Amino acid sequence: MTMSDAGTTIAPLRDFVVALTELVAHRPDEPALLAAATPLLRRLLVDERWLPAELAQPHPQHYRQYLLHADPLERFSVVSFVWGPGQATPVHDHTVWGLIGMLRGAEESQRYTLDGDGRALPHGEPVRLEPGEVEAVSPRLGDIHRVRNAFDDRVSISIHVYGANIGAVRRSVYPAEGGRKPFVSGYSNPWVPNLWDRSKDSATP
Repeated sequence: MTMSDAGTTIAPLRDFVVALTELVAHRPDEPALLAAATPLLRRLLVDERWLPAELAQPHPQHYRQYLLHADPLERFSVVSFVWGPGQATPVHDHTVWGLIGMLRGAEESQRYTLDGDGRALPHGEPVRLEPGEVEAVSPRLGDIHRVRNAFDDRVSISIHVYGANIGAVRRSVYPAEGGRKPFVSGYSNPWVPNLWDRSKDSATP
């Protein structure tokens, strides 16, 4: 699929953005927001045909983070994470709430906690996310983790929703030797999908 024909299938992403915008406008507390947003994200994960092919391309050396939508007030953002075979993040935090939904393939997430010296240590067993499943993160729930593609021979894609413009948030990675290093992730794409051209919708008369 290219952006020229994406208009026939982009509607699920638009519907998700509209529903999430309505949800955050009511300013629910974090538990209520995550509880209400989770089924919205699960609905988006049912079919991947809405995701433009250009925003599903892996990089041979590292994962990619493509921006799909940023709320104009930066209350949330939606991104696709594209994982090449065996690719992984460093140990990192988010500083905001987030939902991670598996669209294709699978990924493994290992949570970490900080010891008294500020060193990140694994906490609990890794969680494997399969297509259609959703995991939540936040400073309240546990915000430090490392994520990897569960497959060494294929691409995996996850859809992430964050409670900020995540590509502009100042966050930290946690090296094995201890301490933290600040980073701002940015995005892999210079453009975002056009959600608002309804002229190509298949349901439009």
